[in-house]
Amino acid sequence: MTAEELPPLGDDMSLLIVDDDAPFRNRLVRAMENRGFATTAAESVEEGIAAVRKSAPAYAVVDLRLEDGNGLDVVQAIREMRSEARVIVLTGYGAIATAVAAVKAGAVDYLAKPADADDIENALRAAELQKPPPPENPMSADRVRWEHIQRVFELCDRNVSETARRLNMHRRTLQRILAKRSPR
Repeated sequence: MTAEELPPLGDDMSLLIVDDDAPFRNRLVRAMENRGFATTAAESVEEGIAAVRKSAPAYAVVDLRLEDGNGLDVVQAIREMRSEARVIVLTGYGAIATAVAAVKAGAVDYLAKPADADDIENALRAAELQKPPPPENPMSADRVRWEHIQRVFELCDRNVSETARRLNMHRRTLQRILAKRSPR
């Protein structure tokens, strides 16, 4: 869906982005500002709830797992302050149970990381009861696997042995994967 096909946004373009992954959060803030949103960023549940209490946004993108807790707490705070807000939950740990919990908490959509700004904008602006279109250029399975390995590697402070243990793979296999370029 192109920008011309999306429904128009209302007067309130406020967007709260809550994610503890600073590079991803900063890229998303810039991308959404370029699309006309007035963004506020937070990196924790505490900061996210404080931002909601200061000024409840019309739109929000919230990571499910944050350093200090569960992003669904932020979703619930948004729903209490502004029931019509459109909230998207992002996660690198997608599961049916968490998707159901996100929707029950008030999220309008649930996207797996790494989601790009176009997918997020489409989900935010999708009309009620309308499914956002599938991505035009979805990542290959190899690319999704590589992204997941990189994310776990970073979460383990770039410790190869710890990453291999958590991914249940041999350390040498992981070293070979990390030495290669990312797949397309």
